[in-house]
Amino acid sequence: MVDTVSRIHEFASAARAHIDLSVRVIGDMPPRVQVRNRFSDTLRETVTCSDDGAFLTSWGYRLGTVECVESAAARLAYLLAALPA
Repeated sequence: MVDTVSRIHEFASAARAHIDLSVRVIGDMPPRVQVRNRFSDTLRETVTCSDDGAFLTSWGYRLGTVECVESAAARLAYLLAALPA
């Protein structure tokens, strides 16, 4: 089982590397990250981390795993049309 709280914070840090994204960690259960494109009112997503270490969007899309957090965050940035810093 994965420490989902620390992994969510790690995902948030990786997502912040993308200049167009606004990132907010929500500490409730389950812990999650709310991410939005700063230049859009509609491009936003909520990401959680499953007990087996998969980062999932609110609609169930698997972004990646805790083994490569940066790639998972980059995949979300691509989906939200964001640029790297």
